[in-house]
Amino acid sequence: MALKLDDISMLTTRLLIATLVLVLLAGCGSRQLQDSLVGSTAQRLVTFSIDDLVRQLPDEDFTAHTGQRMHLESHFIQYPEIRAYADERLSVELANRFDIEVVSRYETADATLKVFYTSLGTDQGFQGFSVPLGFVPGMTETARVNLITLEQFHGVAEMYYYVGETGSERRGDVIQARTRTDAIGLPIITIPISTIGSR
Repeated sequence: MALKLDDISMLTTRLLIATLVLVLLAGCGSRQLQDSLVGSTAQRLVTFSIDDLVRQLPDEDFTAHTGQRMHLESHFIQYPEIRAYADERLSVELANRFDIEVVSRYETADATLKVFYTSLGTDQGFQGFSVPLGFVPGMTETARVNLITLEQFHGVAEMYYYVGETGSERRGDVIQARTRTDAIGLPIITIPISTIGSR
């Protein structure tokens, strides 16, 4: 049975429409690092992540130093204010959980804790299906209509450390904490999903 010209034209039109719809609905994902803590949500994400991070300090690395004085030396690639906040939170955890006094002078310490923060900040991610609107005059390049998306905004705190008697410190494991405030994006509404909660 031979196809008629009208049938071929209709089939071609349907294939073009299906291809266009698939291109528009193509799943996409991206992640973007944030370089500032402007806004309460970003600040809460980072501070709660730092709090969760120091709560994970393993007992086996610090109980041997109970009652001792410990010199804390920390390093981070930028943002000295965030590092100072993390150091203070770490000092409070050491005092409360292990009865360790953090001292500023190396000479008066019984032990040393060298901390290397590998992350103290936020990141954003986007995954799912959406229709881009950047080609429409008057719309921004990033404008889109969500069909179903997962929009992620995370606070991340991560570190590793060397701890022990001065001159014989040993390395601890990498510890990471992540606090989330995500949302499911639908065409009309956005549904928040959060682990910030009330603390």
